[in-house]
Amino acid sequence: MTTRIDPFSDQEPVSATVQGVIDTLFSRIESKEYEIDERLPSERTLAAELGVARNTVREALDVLETRRVIRRRAGSGSFVTYQSDVGRNSAPSPLASDTSPLHHLVVRGILEPEMVRLAIINMTPRQIEALGETLSQMEQVRTDAAEFARQEEELYRQIASGTGNPLLAACYELTIDACRQNFRSALLRRHLTPKRIGDYQQRYNTLFNAIAARDIEAAVEFIKLHLIEEQKLLLQEA
Repeated sequence: MTTRIDPFSDQEPVSATVQGVIDTLFSRIESKEYEIDERLPSERTLAAELGVARNTVREALDVLETRRVIRRRAGSGSFVTYQSDVGRNSAPSPLASDTSPLHHLVVRGILEPEMVRLAIINMTPRQIEALGETLSQMEQVRTDAAEFARQEEELYRQIASGTGNPLLAACYELTIDACRQNFRSALLRRHLTPKRIGDYQQRYNTLFNAIAARDIEAAVEFIKLHLIEEQKLLLQEA
């Protein structure tokens, strides 16, 4: 039997409210709701979601950073660095590893239009605000392809979660895993040039505006056109 190491076993005392935020965030990180290298929601978003003051969230993040559970980047936010024993020992999904780029794109074509439609219907104002904050983080990236890809994954993950359908969100998580496993890293070096990153930032801004306006037709049309562009890119790489 493996005993879980508690990174807070010798922690200096904090208030019960701060401890509650620490426990909540650490639980999400351990369960991989926030995965390694993933950016946490902003202090403002977490404060609103957890019903506490921003300085309470900031104090909790200070503790998490001290214990090397997260790291902070100036102007970018807080990122998960802690990986649980479960995360360290788990193998990549064989299905994700064996998925071809073409099959991956086909599945995206099935899921994403409906995913966006449901998200527009079901997303709360707070979720849309958090989506906008992720877009703001994306817009700060200029040349770091890997960082842009992480932000892009987070944007889609938030949209999937916004559908209110956990099964759909789980299915889409597998497409993210497949993208990351077998071909995304190779494409990053050739595909996400600074110019293309800028183009994508403009595109996702258009998508966000459609979601914020609850314009289903415009958002779904955007996703379909975006997938066509992705298909053209894939054919160029073939």
